[in-house]
Amino acid sequence: MQVVDEVIKVVRAVAHSEVMPRFLRVGKTRKEDGSLFTEADLACQSALQQQLPTILPHPVLGEEMTIEEQDALWAANPHGLWVVDPIDGTTNFVNGLPYFAISVALVVNGKSELGVIYNPVSDEVFYARRGHGAYLNGQRLPLKSMANSMGDAIAAVEIKYLRSGKLAARMGSVAPFGSQRSMGSSTLDWCFLAAGRYDLYLHGGQRLWDYAAGAVILEEAGGRIASLYTDDYWSDTVWKRSAIAALDPALFAQWHRWVRANQ
Repeated sequence: MQVVDEVIKVVRAVAHSEVMPRFLRVGKTRKEDGSLFTEADLACQSALQQQLPTILPHPVLGEEMTIEEQDALWAANPHGLWVVDPIDGTTNFVNGLPYFAISVALVVNGKSELGVIYNPVSDEVFYARRGHGAYLNGQRLPLKSMANSMGDAIAAVEIKYLRSGKLAARMGSVAPFGSQRSMGSSTLDWCFLAAGRYDLYLHGGQRLWDYAAGAVILEEAGGRIASLYTDDYWSDTVWKRSAIAALDPALFAQWHRWVRANQ
């Protein structure tokens, strides 16, 4: 997986040159949609824009671009596009919570072909190339056995983005899993699911850069994904895609059935 190795090398270098020196040392700014960004986000994205096309000559679409720029890049490059989130979990980054990551995916014809996600605090790099498996620092994913039942399962659930008031309410009262987590970084949530640290996942609407790398890592670890509205995950809305996912196929069938029934 030479291309993946080269992406990992770039991501590690950019994290240590542009992101970590600014950890707890930069001010925050709010974008029009209310989300945070920092000088570190911009510096990281700029470095990735320069370096990723030297690995494969495709343009780079980043979170910190304008909507118009993102739309234009997506429309013009179906046969190859780098998609990056320079810091996923900026609120965590600003507040000193060590749960954030740099995410890079290569998307071809609307589907991710490789993904690399790096948490520079823990020095954990999760990566996959379609058809070649998923890994954490060289170790094949998942790392551990999965929950045997819904009642034993740990679920990563982002309540904030669930459109259905009914589903959000039932998630907090009668959800069938054993325990719930929400840590503030979608890209790492995908990775923790692929590793077996979580068993179930639910998110009401992610941006392209939130899911592009993580979804292929989960699939290559053996996980299953659908959206709230279609079982063909990769055909759903590009810019705000929901996710119902699980690492174990049998648990996925139960989780999928329960979520759909409670929307």
